[in-house]
Amino acid sequence: MKTSTFALIIGIAYLGAGILGLIPAALVPPPIDAPPTNFTLLYGYLLGLFPVNLLHSLVHIVIGAWGISAWSGRSSSISFARGLAILYGALAVLGMFPLLNTAMGMIPIHGNDVWLHGITAVVAAYFGWRQPAGISERRHILGDRRQRMF
Repeated sequence: MKTSTFALIIGIAYLGAGILGLIPAALVPPPIDAPPTNFTLLYGYLLGLFPVNLLHSLVHIVIGAWGISAWSGRSSSISFARGLAILYGALAVLGMFPLLNTAMGMIPIHGNDVWLHGITAVVAAYFGWRQPAGISERRHILGDRRQRMF
């Protein structure tokens, strides 16, 4: 699979998860023993599995849009995969520590989010570093400027 295809799949998945997190019917109220957050708007468990709130869903939407943008050629899909690996790897590590698993009380990144972010980081690292980033990876929307007629 090409890195651009990976960017499209991750983009669609995270965009869908972000949009789904904005629908109250898709959220289950958090259990009593869930870590408290300061930002409780749309706070719940997406499909009963993943803790989310409004900010968390917005982050998923931004990541999804970035992935689709990388697939379309507006940005580098290798840079997307590398950035995603670093960001989600850090989130997976933060989610393991009780004092840090709510990102300073703003975004819940505990529970099932830890393994989801960890798997995403490992797969993104594979696609990001399996080949060196080069000029040939970046597809231009306008095409080759030597081919255009004046």
